[in-house]
Amino acid sequence: MWQSGGGLGGVALAAMLGNEHAFAADLPHYAPKAKRVVQLFLAGGCSHIDLWDHKPTLNKLHGQESDFGEKVEAFQDGLGPWMKSPFKFRPYGECGKMLSDAVPRLGDVVDEIAFIHNMVGKTGVHSQATYLQATGFQRPGFPGMGCWISYAMGTLNDNLPTFVVLPDHRGFASGGTKNWHAAFLPAEHQGTILRPGTANPIADLNPPAGSFVNAANDSSAHSLINQLNQTHRTSRSGDSRLDARIKAYELAAKMQLAAPEALDVSREPKHILKLYGLDHGKTSWPKDINPIEEQDYFGRKCLIARRLLERGVRFVQIWSGQQNDFPRRNWDSHEDIRRDHGPLAWGMSVGAAALIQDLKQRGMLDDTIVLLTTEFGRMPSTQGSVGRDHNPFVFTNWLAGGGVRGGISHGASDQWGYKPLQRDKATEVYDIHATVLHLLGIDHTRLTIRHDGIDRRLTDVHGHVIREILA
Repeated sequence: MWQSGGGLGGVALAAMLGNEHAFAADLPHYAPKAKRVVQLFLAGGCSHIDLWDHKPTLNKLHGQESDFGEKVEAFQDGLGPWMKSPFKFRPYGECGKMLSDAVPRLGDVVDEIAFIHNMVGKTGVHSQATYLQATGFQRPGFPGMGCWISYAMGTLNDNLPTFVVLPDHRGFASGGTKNWHAAFLPAEHQGTILRPGTANPIADLNPPAGSFVNAANDSSAHSLINQLNQTHRTSRSGDSRLDARIKAYELAAKMQLAAPEALDVSREPKHILKLYGLDHGKTSWPKDINPIEEQDYFGRKCLIARRLLERGVRFVQIWSGQQNDFPRRNWDSHEDIRRDHGPLAWGMSVGAAALIQDLKQRGMLDDTIVLLTTEFGRMPSTQGSVGRDHNPFVFTNWLAGGGVRGGISHGASDQWGYKPLQRDKATEVYDIHATVLHLLGIDHTRLTIRHDGIDRRLTDVHGHVIREILA
């Protein structure tokens, strides 16, 4: 491991850090409301009309032939009869927001949430739609939102990464690691993957059991690597990848002490474990859709996110759903909405509600943004008999905390949940990204980097701050 602070390598690294410091000197552009972000990404396309966008019209039309009043280009064959939600809706909170029985725990925090029901995408293809929500572009090769925020705001803790990714335990979503890759930003800003609850939450952080590595040969290896680094760097000026790798290993050395403590939820009191659903309490769900496993997985990730945030991590991204086995354990519910959405939605609602409550009781919700998104919604007509096809024409995001006005719904979908009610006033992902950056004190049009002759930014050439949801 290269030792910073001397020689050509020290000059190169100092120059790189100095350039970034000069960039950050202009920030914040205005007084920030927040300094941290948690992004909850429901991979596969969650159904807005079965969770939080109540459509009584579908109850009346259930089973009748669907008629959208226009030609519809479906992703597969999901233009069967209209289908009501298999979950009942009830009002929650002082705002009276209608939520389904799949996400009742969100009712405890619904007055903190701003729902945006007129989100629109550009495609029904998973990989492109996921990239769009995660990076602002439909193709790979662009930095994730967490990378931009790391680049702009830097770290709050030198012993932990600025941007942490908690993937679904079953695998990556469409697009994989490119959703949090730094692309043309300095490589150090890419997301760091942690896998809480596994034998090795941080890959390659420590030597494997029975390894020949000891303190003496480890020191010798570091000395040799330093020499090789120096030689490599002299012939590759302007390439940040080596410096980023060096910083990554230096950070890994610090994480050997800091990260295990941050990931150890056994230190949490029983009432906090219960809040996050980690006490495995009973539920009223039928045995065929027992959600305890999902509650444990998602609740644990949300608790880890809170522990990371309070230790200085800027951006935590939590992914839910990535398995196409039978039954599905992702949000791509082509076959059976009730069976496939049920456990995932319950687990998500327990973890997300606990996270919001926990942040609030610690005084952290005021300066932490919680953002939930997915790549697209689901159609109000059936695919097969009880499934739903992709719907990129309208879906829902929601935000809480960090300067967001809670207990409101912004925008609306039509009576079926097929498209925005006012099609000329739809909300795009650029608007979400612009709003998150605004709450962090950043003007999204000024957060740019020159790449291939173009001033690139998270919001491309689009984006408007959604001022109606600001507190």
